[in-house]
Amino acid sequence: MAPIPRLQAHAGPALFSYGFRPFFLLGAVYSGLAILLWLPLLHGRLTMPTAFTLRDWHVHEMLFGYVAAVVTGFLLTAVPNWTGRLPIQGGPLIVLLMIWIAGRVAVTFSGLIGWMPAAAIDGAFLLGLAAVVLREIVTGRNWRNLKVAGIISILAASNVAFHLEAALVGGADLATRLAIGTIILLIVLIGGRIVPSFTRNWLARQGAGRLPAPFDRFDLITIAASIIALAAWVVLPDARPTGVVLIAAAVLQMVRLGRWAGYLCAAEPLVLILHVGYAFVPIGFALVGAAALDLVPPTAGIHAWTAGAAGTMTLAVMTRASLGHTGHDLIASTPTQLIYGMVVVAALARIGAALAPQWTTPLLDAAALAWTGAFLGFALVYGPMLCRPRKSADYARSGATQLQS
Repeated sequence: MAPIPRLQAHAGPALFSYGFRPFFLLGAVYSGLAILLWLPLLHGRLTMPTAFTLRDWHVHEMLFGYVAAVVTGFLLTAVPNWTGRLPIQGGPLIVLLMIWIAGRVAVTFSGLIGWMPAAAIDGAFLLGLAAVVLREIVTGRNWRNLKVAGIISILAASNVAFHLEAALVGGADLATRLAIGTIILLIVLIGGRIVPSFTRNWLARQGAGRLPAPFDRFDLITIAASIIALAAWVVLPDARPTGVVLIAAAVLQMVRLGRWAGYLCAAEPLVLILHVGYAFVPIGFALVGAAALDLVPPTAGIHAWTAGAAGTMTLAVMTRASLGHTGHDLIASTPTQLIYGMVVVAALARIGAALAPQWTTPLLDAAALAWTGAFLGFALVYGPMLCRPRKSADYARSGATQLQS
């Protein structure tokens, strides 16, 4: 039987030949600009015609604007590998991208058009993505990854809940926790697949004596404990039992990370950054658990998860996938390493702003500038390769994703 082609012939712009290209590029640009706007909004030097509070606008656009865009780019690239089906490209990809853009405009101007039309426009994107992913997985009979479609459906539902809660209650705290918990679960599942896989491949090439531990019962226990802890945090974030289970999950997640032998990868930034990004997962569990026990402010752990885990892991995946799927060597150039450094600095500064109130303003400024530099830096460095055709004519397995299983 002839192998299934990876791509259909695409005569249009290279930017729309594969899902990761427009969503990685525009998602990064939007993330950088949104945070650049956030500081003057926060300090009252700028206003925005949104129906959300300024805090809710910031939270929503980071979770359902930026993160959703990168998750979309990743899934539109990974799902064809999982299912053996052709990827979405051309017209359908442009339509999906325009729905995402329309959502950003609708949320920003929701104070003018009304929260209900804004919710309908914005909610259509993730609901559509969930439908696309579910269709591809079911049609491809890739039942193992059906849980990913379920998680995207929960994220879509949390977006709808965010609009409803913000409009009816005045703040979207519950929906925010549900969205963050869903994103962290996605990182735990997908990160638990790609981090040890890429680490194993690199260490094997180096002839290292130790390789990452294979997925086993300990991983299942860790994932189950994390789900329980996240669910408890979503429903009862301030309860002391919630704090206990969160800290227990933090310990398990840290042990899980240690089993992947990341300390042997210091010479390979493309692999090391995955371990650094995932390290913010147990750090977040520990800090959110400590907050439930009244030991630290809640925002410290929340930003360890969002700015730290989500921000660093998405940039790590974006850089690696962009290099591999455009036919470039998997080498972290000096600009790429600077991008990694800036996003980690942004995460640490934002966590520090919560833990050290006396330094809040300078640390917030530093976090915002470093974040903006990281993501606009990605757009500047990787934008040209995302807009150009792949360097080689044949689509070889480049190591950008290895998620066929």
